[in-house]
Order: sequence, then C-alpha cells, then structure tokens
Amino acid sequence: MEHDALDAGEARYELVISVDARRSGQYSDAEKPRMRERIYRVLETAFAQAGVGRDAVHMEDRGDGVLVSVPGRIAVTRLLGLWMVEVHENLREENRSLLVPLGLRVAMHVGPVRHDSRGISGRAVDLTCRLADSAVARQLLDRERADLVLAVSDSLYVDVVSAGGKFIEPARFSPARLALKEGEVSAWFHLPGRPAPDIGPIAPEEPSAPVGGPPAAPVGGPEAARAAMDAALAARAAAAAGRRVDDSHGDGDDEDGADRYRAQGDLSVHRNNVYQQPVHIGRVTGDSHRKD
Repeated sequence: MEHDALDAGEARYELVISVDARRSGQYSDAEKPRMRERIYRVLETAFAQAGVGRDAVHMEDRGDGVLVSVPGRIAVTRLLGLWMVEVHENLREENRSLLVPLGLRVAMHVGPVRHDSRGISGRAVDLTCRLADSAVARQLLDRERADLVLAVSDSLYVDVVSAGGKFIEPARFSPARLALKEGEVSAWFHLPGRPAPDIGPIAPEEPSAPVGGPPAAPVGGPEAARAAMDAALAARAAAAAGRRVDDSHGDGDDEDGADRYRAQGDLSVHRNNVYQQPVHIGRVTGDSHRKD
C-alpha cells in the first residue's frame, strides 16, 4: 500500500478492520496453515468482489487473523456493505467442506492511524482489536452458532451505519456496553443474514463481583443494569422474608446475627458440613455399638 509519507508521527483517518479466527488455539500446528490460508482466501476474494484492489489496502498478518487499514478514498460503506456480504458468502462456501466450521470475528472503526515500516498503530487500531476480541463478539459467535460476527464502534454506527445504505441495515445491529482495558465503550454487533442479536444474556467483560459484593453490571446498558440491581434486591428481600419467624416462639435470627434455638432433649446443629464417608449423627441407644 503506497502512502504519501511513512512518517510515524503523521496520523491519517482510515477504516481499521480486525479479523480474528474463533478458537484458533484449538487448531494443531498442522491445521493452522490451512486455517490461515482460508482466512486470506475469504478476505482477499471479497476485496476483489467488492472492487477494492488488493494493493489499495494495508494488511498485516496476526497469526490467527489479519489487521487491515483502508484509506479514506475508499468509501466506508463499500466495506460495511458489499465487502461484508462477500466475506460472509465466501466463508459459508469455505465451511461447506469442513467438519469444524471456521468462525470469524470482524471489527471496524474509523480513526487516526499512524504508518511506519513495520505496520500501523494508534488508539483506533487498539480499539478495533479490542472489539474483535471482546466477550460479546466471542459469545455471540458461539451461542448463535454463527460463521461470522461484526462489531463496529459507536462512532462508526452513528456516522455511517445508522444512515443505512446498500447491504447496510442499521435495524439489524444491537448495542452493548463493553468494559475494556482502556475503559467502558459502546459498540454495535451484527450477525450477517440474521435479525439484530439479543445481547442480554451475554456475560460482562470483567469478572463478576466477589460473593457478597454488588452484582456486576451487565453489558446491556443502564436499563439492564437497573433491572439486574432490582432483581438482586428483590431476591435478597425474598430470602430475608423466608428466614423471618415469630421470635416469641424462641427461634429465628437475632438482630446481632446469632442463631437461637429452643429444644427439649438432645439438640444437634450441623451446617455447611462435607462428609467423605457414611456417618451417623445422634446418640446410639440400646446394646448397639455401631460406630459409623
């Protein structure tokens, strides 16, 4: 790809595309070259079908994927629309002969990109790679048994996708909040050839809160977070109501957290015990000398 200058300090606004293979670590050393060959065949054939010359784009190999940057003179809508359609069709064709289908996660974002002799860099590149590697993209691909998932940044959705266009249907994208290393961002997800995906059940990016702590915020946005919090509070209230009994009868929980019991005869309280062998709890009466 030719540039007017290769100065690393000069940024250009370009479309960045990150492509990752699903579960690439599960491919053996003998299988990975064939996987990589399929990825390049799918992408490069789609560029030709979309009328984008191979020498017009910058492509970097990532082992289990490809990093691409497209200059501003090529319409972003062509990549979002026709190119994605061709990628999907080419991928489906490749998978017809495979017992384990190849799955791809594709992410797009437009932002300032710096080129040097070794490749591209910048926050736009980092964000695009994070979107392709996000938990939402990974889980959507698996849960929906899809061949391909597309993730676009919020700014790209607002500036380009929302206006629609040839092969671009904004109603088929669903938003999600992602907790990335750089902070929370919004993104939009699309499964080519399908209605807008349901993001709700997808697990959050960050690990869940410790036991007893506040529930982790779901990726579905503020509404989902409030719904989850309301559900958690309702569950706690129901559990507390189930524990309450009439303290005048001498049982139940004291306010200081201590348990009180009234018993006639023997009393044995067992909680949270793990028994590795058969056991007997209680007195042994009569002539029996069983000790189990």
